[in-house]
Amino acid sequence: QVQLVESGGGLVQAGGSLRLSCAVSGRTFSPYAMGWFRQAPGKEREFVTGITGWSGGYTYYADSVKGRFTISRDNDKNTVYLQMNSLKLEDTAVYYCAAGATPVVRTATTEYDYWGQGTQVTVSS
Repeated sequence: QVQLVESGGGLVQAGGSLRLSCAVSGRTFSPYAMGWFRQAPGKEREFVTGITGWSGGYTYYADSVKGRFTISRDNDKNTVYLQMNSLKLEDTAVYYCAAGATPVVRTATTEYDYWGQGTQVTVSS
């Protein structure tokens, strides 16, 4: 049984930082791309960032988070991370990690096989 467990969400003031983690079990971790998505109330789930499989040599970011968020992976720990800096009010959402079906990063939710339960990130003024 594949499980993705996110942690690290919470309440932070605008301009602050948070680091999300997503631990994967039940599946070989390293070959597959990993992604972070988010969903704000009343909005569709959207791609935030992704990292390629194996060494994670390529990363991709939505324009809205470029320069502020950083994705990374530790294959020894079967974990992907999302470092979020300079947080804005509009970053408030439930954040989900997702495991891809190939080493290639995709931006569509349908390209991901497995999902975590989500972790709430709330940015206050």
